[in-house]
Formats: sequence, structure tokens, C-alpha cells
Amino acid sequence: MKNARMHCLPAVLAIFLFAILTSATPLFAQNGAPGPIIRLDGGNTTYAFGVNERGDLQALYWGGRLGPQDAIPPAHSFPEWASFDSPNTNTPQEYAGWGGGLFTEPALKVTFADGTRDLVLHFVKATNNGPQSVDILLKDISREIYVTLHYAMDPETGILARSAKIENSGKQTVMIEQAEAAQWTLPPARYTLSYLTGRWAGEWTVNQESIRQGARVIESRRGTTGHQANPWFAISRDTSQSTAGPILAPEESGEVWFGALAWSGSWRFTIDETQFDYVRVTGGFNPFDFGYPLKPGEHLETPVFYGGYADHGLGGASRLLHRFELAHILPQAPDPKPRPVIYNSWEATEFNVSEAGQIALAEKAASLGVDRFVMDDGWFGQRKDDHAGLGDWYVNPQKFPNGLKPLIDKVHALGMDFGLWVEPEMVNPDSDLYRKHPDWVLNFPGRPRSEQRNQMVLNLARPDVKEYVEGFLDKLLTENDIAFLKWDYNRNWSEPGWDALPPDEQKKVYVEFIRNLYAILADLRKKHPKVEIESCSGGGGRVDLGILHYTDEVWPSDNTDPFDRLLMQDGFSYAYTPQVMMAWVTDSPHWLNFRSTTLEYRMLSSMQGSLGIGANLNKWTPEDFATAKRLIAAYHSVQRTIVQGDLYRLISPRNGSEFSSTETVARDKSGAVVFAFTHSTQEGRNFPLLQLQGLDPDAEYQLVWIEGKGREGTPSAASGAWWMRHGIDIDLRGDFRAAAFRLDRQK
Repeated sequence: MKNARMHCLPAVLAIFLFAILTSATPLFAQNGAPGPIIRLDGGNTTYAFGVNERGDLQALYWGGRLGPQDAIPPAHSFPEWASFDSPNTNTPQEYAGWGGGLFTEPALKVTFADGTRDLVLHFVKATNNGPQSVDILLKDISREIYVTLHYAMDPETGILARSAKIENSGKQTVMIEQAEAAQWTLPPARYTLSYLTGRWAGEWTVNQESIRQGARVIESRRGTTGHQANPWFAISRDTSQSTAGPILAPEESGEVWFGALAWSGSWRFTIDETQFDYVRVTGGFNPFDFGYPLKPGEHLETPVFYGGYADHGLGGASRLLHRFELAHILPQAPDPKPRPVIYNSWEATEFNVSEAGQIALAEKAASLGVDRFVMDDGWFGQRKDDHAGLGDWYVNPQKFPNGLKPLIDKVHALGMDFGLWVEPEMVNPDSDLYRKHPDWVLNFPGRPRSEQRNQMVLNLARPDVKEYVEGFLDKLLTENDIAFLKWDYNRNWSEPGWDALPPDEQKKVYVEFIRNLYAILADLRKKHPKVEIESCSGGGGRVDLGILHYTDEVWPSDNTDPFDRLLMQDGFSYAYTPQVMMAWVTDSPHWLNFRSTTLEYRMLSSMQGSLGIGANLNKWTPEDFATAKRLIAAYHSVQRTIVQGDLYRLISPRNGSEFSSTETVARDKSGAVVFAFTHSTQEGRNFPLLQLQGLDPDAEYQLVWIEGKGREGTPSAASGAWWMRHGIDIDLRGDFRAAAFRLDRQK
């Protein structure tokens, strides 16, 4: 296996391994000798960096785990290249300031009060924070700007958490113009970049392209994460000798480096191949329209940028990331419960909600074996359509003359808990709130205020707006027995002004808005620890590791077409665990594509994630109810394996594939669940042979069909080796057909 070693220059004559030191005295200052090497180990990964003779913090190694006695060559700065590129540009730094002749992407760019725009960061000290965790203090060569880099490696997965704290210890304000969370470095090689893009109703498209010299920017400027790109990347090493044609990243083989940013505001990744063929990934706050003034004594914390390494392809990378998210990111970590099967009333009633109508739907939902009933939009203020009511969070007295309690009590009596839709960060101009506080929205005085979906964005960065939003949500949860909030966010920013602050401070809105969002969510969870929350933004517009620290699930897309969802769920799974991926069964023909599919196909498509029912149950037949009840019961019996097991994407639905298939294997290999789907079959050909993965080859597994059947001769039980090597033939032909089965290890 080839490792990602940062090869030092031939001038290296000796190898030193330095302990982590806490001395504030620079270790490089007197004789120009290299300083300490810091090494972090976890899972199958080693990450190392060191201090070179110039005092730069230099990337040295990121790859497969090295032996405990293996020495890493010390850091040495790269030489000047002719007269055009200085060592500051050529040396791969861990966190580069813009200054000293730097022409690559910086991690930090500032303007001092006297107009100076030069920042050169040198090592001061390293502080050990416990096993595989260290803080590195950097300082500008003359100004009182300090940067503390946080490193913490997960011992199980080897995923490394990195972030930066920027402090102004000087006597005048400093303007931060660019602040990244981290920079990652890979050595010269041929690589393929994978990343996720999309749009409303078409999220989670996997893109793959060769990395070439120059910069590739992936970003959101929307004030939020965005549908159009997601803050996740993967870089696969190409070990072939071919130099022609596109490179496809292998699913289950080869080295992969991957990362995800925990931030729900505007963000940016820059992936560039330098002139010396090193690949650099820089990510954090989006510097577009960014400006964060630091007064004396103030500091700015960046988001956390997580990075990991896998040697079993993109599949291995996503399985590591899923494990890490379950164990460390989600609110209920390290052992989150599988999500309740929900029913949501939106497609049945839209805004036309009433106590009687919701109770009728709840009775039907309970008969299916649903765990949670969620009433969607239309229950509050003067909310008859999307033109009015947002911001006025009182129960509509015409629709619910006795409040929500009778409905909630009925839902509880039916054996379900109760959830409610909210959109706290938005306001309609036609609302009491806006008429009273028109200054509370993002705006530039004297300029038009753009509306989308007839609504505007409240400036959550304002303390009074934060207090209002948190107050009404706390009141709603205190006065009603609500187990779940579906927290929606149905537009992006425009006119991002904050005129309550001086002009040079107004761009802080990009940071403070998101900080206050996180604070509200944290406070609500502390006050109401049993309440669970979904992050929804017109579908997948706010999905990232930042929001997932405070929410239990996400809504990947408003598009619930079961065939489209196969493709979107495939892309989603590269970055996020199926545990958080809500997937609803809705009506056929589907409202978006007018495609007709069977209920069995729709159910199985959604059962690959956290299952929900969103169809209009008032139109279902007795046969529909029987089918859904049977499959919900089957789902409940294997749900933990599906959403928390190891995922194998056996057949991808991408690139116009006529087939797709997924397999999830329980972490202890006690069982597996397999789904298979056709778009169409032709010329009498059957579904491809499925050779399973991840099973215990020596264990005996019993085959249990959830839907469909195998071809003649399929055994009812066989060893893991048989299922993986011989494989299984599913009897599956026709258009939009689906099958599913489970394998149970025999004792």
C-alpha cells in the first residue's frame, strides 16, 4: 500500500522524533534547526506535521498508520524556485497566513489598522491536550496576532478534527478578511476528486473529476449550506499507469482522503494542485463578502473541519464517516436510537389543517404501525397559504379552537408521539411580527427587500431576534407535549445587511447568525431534553456536520419520487449516515415527474433510510394499508441494521444504470439487509448477480425474503462465503420493480 508521505528535500541528513513540548520559547529561533514533529494516530491512520528551520508549521504525512517505532523525517522548508516563488509559497504549510510572498491559497488573511496586509505565522508552542489531541500556537512575526490550531484524532476511525482560534492581542482592531478552518496536503500523485452538487428537487449528485493544476472552488454564498453544493469532499489516489481518459474513483479499493466541514453558513473549499504537484484542500468560512473585525482582546473561532483516510475506496471512507457521525456528531451520540417511523400530513392537507382532519389522518397512520404523527404547515397565525402568518407563532383559533391539546391527546391515545412543523427564521410581510418589527429582517436601508416564497429572512444575528425566536419556541414546547420539531428554512439570504451595527462590523452577520442558530438549538435541547429536531431547508439545503450536532435527522429533498430518490440517497450516503436520512413514501403518480410506481417499490426505496409516510391516506385502499403495515413491521425488525450498519453500495444507480442495489451489514456481522431495484429490464435479461460483502465468511446465514424471491435453486441458508463468492440471483424483471431480503446469522 502506498502512503501519503510528504517527501522531504535531499538535504535531510538525520531523523528526529521530538516530544510534544509546552515551552513558549520558539524552537527554531537560534540556529535554524528544525523544531518538533507532532504525530497523531487513530484507527488505520497516522497524521504528522512539524516545524521547519524557518518556523513554519509544515505538513509531513497523512495516510495509513505507521509502526510505533517508525521515525518521520523532520520538516525542512522548500527552496526558492528561481526568483518567482519563495519558500513561503513552495512549502506545504498547515495554516498559512497571507504574506511573505505567499501565492497559494492562504488560511488566514487580515488587514491591520495601519493598512498593513502582511501576515507570516510562525510556531510558538505545542500543548498536549490528552491522547491524540494537541493545540499548536502560532504568532505573526511582529504583530500581536495569535492563532491556536486545535487537533483531535478519533482513536477508532482515525478521523481528525481541526479548527483555528484567531486572537487579537494588540491594541488596535484587526479586520479578518479570510479565516479557514484547516488546510490539508497530499503529495504529488494522480488523484480523482469527488464532491456533491445539486439544486432544489435534485440534490446529492456525485461529481468526479481528475485534479489538475489550478484551483477548483466548491462553495455556498447563500448564507446557509445550500442545495447547490455540500461541504464534503473525497480524493482518491489513482494507481493505474494510464494517462488517458477520465479516472473513476474505485468504490471498494484504493486510498481515499476525505473531509467534511461542520458549518451551516456560507462556506468554501479550494482544491488546488500546486506547481510542484502537491494537492492542497483549504476550507472554512467563505471569504466572499466576509469581514470580521477583531477588537483588542477579541477572538474568532472557525468551524471544525474533519478529515479522514481510508484504504478501501469510497465505500470504506463513507463507512468510517458514518461510524464517526453516529459516535461523535449526533445529539444522542454515541448510541443514537433509530428514528421513529413518522407520518407527515403535508401532502394530504397542505395548509388546510383542522383538528378533525388531523385526527382522522392520525387514526389511519396508527393502523399502519407508525410511531410519530407530525402536523405540517398551516396550524399557526393567519396561515391559510404561504402569503401570510410566518412569524406569528400562536395556534390559529379558527382551526384549533381548543388549542393543540385535544389533537395531541388523541395522537398519544393512538400510541404515537406528536410532532410539529415550524419555520422560526422566516417572516411574511403580511404578519403582525413584521408590521411591528420591519427592522428585524436582513436588509439594506433604502434598498428593495427581496421576497422568495413571499417571505424574508429574520436577522438571527440580532440579540433581540434571537431572544424572540428562542422565546416562542420555548413557550410552544413548554405548553404542549411535543416530541419533535420539523424545523424548516425555505429560502436563502438576500440583502445581508445589519444596520444596527457600524458599517465596518455588519459583515459579522455571516458568523453571528449561525452561532445564534446553534445557540438556540442547544438551549432548547437543554430545556427540553426529550424533544427531537429535524433540519429541513426546502429539502437538502441545510445538511452538514454543524447542524447535525444539534438535530437528529435531516430532510434530504422535497423530491420524494422513489426512483429519483435512489440516486439522491446514493449521493447522500457518501457523506452522511442513513440514520439521519428521512425518506418518505408518497403518492403515485408522483407530483413532480408524474411517474407511476407500485406501493411496494415506493416503500422499499424509502426503507433504505429512516422511513416515513407522507401520502394522502384518505385515498388509500385496504390493500395499500395491508401492504404498508406489513412492510413497516418488516422495517422495524431490521431498522437498526439498515441505518447503523456498514453500508455497501453494490450497484450504483448513477450514470443511467438500469439497476441499483444496497447492502447494510450489522456491525457485529449478525445480519444483513439487501435492497434491489430496476428501472427497466430488456430482452428477457434478469437482474445482475449480487455478490454480497462484509459478512462473516465462516458463519451460516438464513435467507428471509421481505419482498420478492430468488431464482430457482436459491438456498434458504448458506455460509457468508457462499453469499459473497457465489452470490444470489434475484427473480426481478420489469419496470420499476423492487425486492428486499435479510440474512440472519444462525447461532
